[in-house]
Amino acid sequence: MAQEVSEFLSQNPRVAAWVEALRCEGETDKQWRHRREFLLRNAGDLAPAGGGTSATEEDENASGGARSRQLQQLISFSMAWANHVFLGCRYPQKVMDKILSMAEGIKVTDAPIHTTRDELVAKKG
Repeated sequence: MAQEVSEFLSQNPRVAAWVEALRCEGETDKQWRHRREFLLRNAGDLAPAGGGTSATEEDENASGGARSRQLQQLISFSMAWANHVFLGCRYPQKVMDKILSMAEGIKVTDAPIHTTRDELVAKKG
């Protein structure tokens, strides 16, 4: 899938620039590669069109607030998912269900393995 994402971005420079602007400063290349895939899979109409023309200013202003909220939510979900996969963070079950369903099909083969406190306690008992 990583090859497909790279090929897609090379053919869609506006989308590539848009998604690259969402990268966090301290993100490793590995983390970013997977989080970028998460963002692209779930961006829908939040990402710019691949062509050279953009929506009119009127259209952008009319839906700008809703689009901005949706984009912020997508970014938040992508970061929560990356934190879960790479750092072992846990979130309320509703959030975990949402981010895991959004990440279906993304294969992270080299993610660290984390042991939860509950798992450690269960081993001692």
